[in-house]
Amino acid sequence: MSLHITGGEVLADTLVRADLSTNGETIAGLDDAAPADALRLDATGLYVLPGIVDCHGDAFERHIMPRPGVAFDIDLALRDADRTMLASGITTAFHGVTWSWEPGLRGADNARRLIERIAALKPELGADTRFHLRHETFNLDAEAEIIDWLAGGRVGVLAFNDHTGGILKSTARPDKLAKTVERTGLTHEDFMALAGNVWARREEVPASIERLAVAARAAGIPTMSHDDMSPEMRRWYRGLGVTVAEFPINEATTREAAAHGEAIVFGAPNVVRGGSHLDCPAAEAMVREGLCTILASDYYYPALPLAPFILARKGAADFATAWRLVSERPAQALGLADRGVIASGKRADLILVAPEPQPRVVATVAGGRLVHLADQRILA
Repeated sequence: MSLHITGGEVLADTLVRADLSTNGETIAGLDDAAPADALRLDATGLYVLPGIVDCHGDAFERHIMPRPGVAFDIDLALRDADRTMLASGITTAFHGVTWSWEPGLRGADNARRLIERIAALKPELGADTRFHLRHETFNLDAEAEIIDWLAGGRVGVLAFNDHTGGILKSTARPDKLAKTVERTGLTHEDFMALAGNVWARREEVPASIERLAVAARAAGIPTMSHDDMSPEMRRWYRGLGVTVAEFPINEATTREAAAHGEAIVFGAPNVVRGGSHLDCPAAEAMVREGLCTILASDYYYPALPLAPFILARKGAADFATAWRLVSERPAQALGLADRGVIASGKRADLILVAPEPQPRVVATVAGGRLVHLADQRILA
């Protein structure tokens, strides 16, 4: 099917009033004649923007387990998350799947089921949905299987995470630790015994990370380091070819990444809420200083389409630059050269947004298909 979108302000290099046509899965061009069989959309009063590329979204975990210990079918969860993402203009989604040494929600069985079901459901999902493996670096027993996944092209992006130290430190915060224990299905005593055994192997972790980074490079899989704690840590990961800094926890580490032209990810919820809920750098301030190149949904999908409007309204960036943080820049960082911009020949991932009074996604087009429609009045 072809589409012909008229009357909108299209974000090319800047916002311009233009008509836009698609040819199947790709963008045909601006101000071309409408194909004879095109579905016509009237975008008068709307922005026509590149679809959002979400490099890190783990909100779907709540679709699987909305309350600790209360689980739902994974297929149901993935389909429901897909509808939620499309309503937020996300046309390419990297589901952040944590595979930890813990059992339960973030255990091996869940990771294996998710990689299988994401692949199986991919043809019917509206968003181009991919597997973002959040590898807990202390999960040493998973290394060989992950290397197989990387070699087989089953992983969209590999992120190195280390929450083990934080979990052990939270023993001083029983309320916080209880939530972690509850999602595993273990007793407190069994969980602490497991954590102690895992921590005892800590000297094996750096070599495992190095082997996985080599395997990812060999397979052409992009990699990220999560929650870099210091410039030294960022330099160490850079030496392994891991050149995307995901949620650096302080400004010094962020500046270390920026000084080397690396992609730097912060959360769109950070922008919408006006700051980090974990006392990490404020994303708006990082954007103002050129220290943030990508915004991700993190734990809240609706923040992604709102954040660029907020940044532009507050003068942190012009709108075109702010929107690139959720479209072109993540696509570039993840090696997706076919999307993230509105240009002839690029993948037809588009969203129609009513900018006022609060930005609202009216329609989403993914791969040339109209996959979300919130207002039938735009059907010309």
